[in-house]
Amino acid sequence: MEQTITQKTRLPLVGETRAIKADIDVEAELKAFEEAERERLGLKAERRQWVDTMLDPKMTKKERDKVTLLISGLTAAQDFLCEGALKGLGYNVHYFGMSDNAGLQAGKEFGNRGQCNPTYFTVGGLVKHLIDLRDKQGMSTQDIIDKYVFLTAGACGPCRFGMYVTEYRKALRDAGFDGFRVMLFQQTGGLSQATGDDVGLEMNPDFFIAIIKAIVCGDTLNALGYRIRPYEIEPGATNRAMESAKRILYKALYERTNVFRALYEARKEFEQVKVDKLRPKAKTSIIGEFWAMTTEGDGNYALQKFLESEGGENDIQLTTAWLLYNIWECARDTRERKDLRGADDGQYGLAGLDEFGVAKRLATMRLAEAALRVGFQAFALPLGLFGYHLPDMDLVADVAKDYYSNDLRGGEGHMEVGKLIVNAVKSKAHLTVSVKPFGCMPSSGVSDGVQSLITARYPGTIFCAVETSGDGATNFYSRIQMYMFKARILAEEELQRAYQEAGVTEAEVRAFLEKHPRYASPLHHAPHRVAGSAANLVYEVAPLIKRSAAERAVGKAKAAAASLRDAVKAAPERARAAKAFLSDPETLARAREDVALIRDIVRGKAVERFSPLVKRLAGKAYFENNPEVRHVAYHEEPIAAE
Repeated sequence: MEQTITQKTRLPLVGETRAIKADIDVEAELKAFEEAERERLGLKAERRQWVDTMLDPKMTKKERDKVTLLISGLTAAQDFLCEGALKGLGYNVHYFGMSDNAGLQAGKEFGNRGQCNPTYFTVGGLVKHLIDLRDKQGMSTQDIIDKYVFLTAGACGPCRFGMYVTEYRKALRDAGFDGFRVMLFQQTGGLSQATGDDVGLEMNPDFFIAIIKAIVCGDTLNALGYRIRPYEIEPGATNRAMESAKRILYKALYERTNVFRALYEARKEFEQVKVDKLRPKAKTSIIGEFWAMTTEGDGNYALQKFLESEGGENDIQLTTAWLLYNIWECARDTRERKDLRGADDGQYGLAGLDEFGVAKRLATMRLAEAALRVGFQAFALPLGLFGYHLPDMDLVADVAKDYYSNDLRGGEGHMEVGKLIVNAVKSKAHLTVSVKPFGCMPSSGVSDGVQSLITARYPGTIFCAVETSGDGATNFYSRIQMYMFKARILAEEELQRAYQEAGVTEAEVRAFLEKHPRYASPLHHAPHRVAGSAANLVYEVAPLIKRSAAERAVGKAKAAAASLRDAVKAAPERARAAKAFLSDPETLARAREDVALIRDIVRGKAVERFSPLVKRLAGKAYFENNPEVRHVAYHEEPIAAE
């Protein structure tokens, strides 16, 4: 076999004795040498750099009628209601269900290795749905790309889930859907389109108001459902009421009618559920990584359902509480930065605040928090969710700061630590379960590290940290069962202690509930005294059983007189404290800004007041949730490698 030898051209080396022509063309010799080396190394052919065409997804106004928005990722109730709310705005929307194990397998097949459960489930769920459209419903790939858009929100910062946008594109491309559009609330396209004329997905106030209404309605439905379900006499009755309530609210959001009236109609569905409120149930607070603790399917091995089957009453974390945490972040960072000598350019920085000063921003944050809390109760009360209190973010931060810095913002930040301490000190739960994906950096560092110190400092705390990997359900359930056994015993002992301390028997309480069905209603919620709902009910009704109406009236009068005496004794000290507070320059400045804020809103200048803050919050969400955007601004000239 003949071997072709390519003669390479080179320049003479130092020390060679052969003569060098005076008129040698050095540039030509170098070019010839380069060409010979390219040919030898196989680099002769022209190569075109690959460009990702999925980085800037857009939907134009003329596409709106033929494009369907796919949504998924929150709880089943919230996603379903978001579909109705967005349909009411004129969009074609389809909620394709929660991701299951089949979606997990699709995510692992087409996604990168080493990702976490939220990534695999959410990415895989979308890919599986598109594959079903192609293979089972017979749609062509190009039709799917042209007629569907996936709409979702962002993720937290120092986490693999923060890379899920890239994972979506990689998995979609490998599954054969190169060019499929994944649109984020915080993406550049979404923000910049808000002022364009050819906008397919308008991120305007109507859009976000519809989303928030659906999310808060879903929060209240979920909270009420988890409160009632453990005590239902007929299995499945609460789920049927939940489905009926969801349809009622869906219709109201779709038709854009009075949602409060719809909540009251939905309330009647829950009133029909028969319950036994004297069952001892272990109150279980579910905390941890946001997606793992809120999803309700295979993504966390159906944790909520399993806890109820083991004798627990779930205390879930609401999306509304996460919004309160975001408001708290902005207010805290503003207060911390106000004493800096210069104005920094951070997302919550003080640069450019001449027109929107620090005091004005803090006043806006106070108003935003108050509006969110009042708004939540405005949705909760018509539905029948009585006595539900959103967490006090200042309290959670204060109790956690000695164990976990309030300035660390990965995942839920300090909230996991603070929630466990509050649960222990204020008897909020018998058991606290922290659930997160396998290897979740922000949550694992807290739950597996810091929380061990908390349990040592607060004896008697029952805390269980579990991880989900998609294929370890047996170990997951086994670990929870060990802790649930302890929590059930604690709940039973608590109920028996309530009977003894109140001086009543179970038979007496049941007889009272039969005569007074108001206290046996599925919507009735006894005032908090201990963790268990049954024990709280015993403490509430025992005085009504043991004492007559006249005796109770006398007792109330004596208690009122004692309170009045205590108030009179404490009046001078309280007056001095009130005078000091009211004369404090900071208090006066805060009051002036609050008044100015309310005056602007009354005059219709709310947009001028709030728009700078919205832009800052949106910018923060965008930069935190999009890893492809630089987080560091270089003022020097970039080097060649960049």
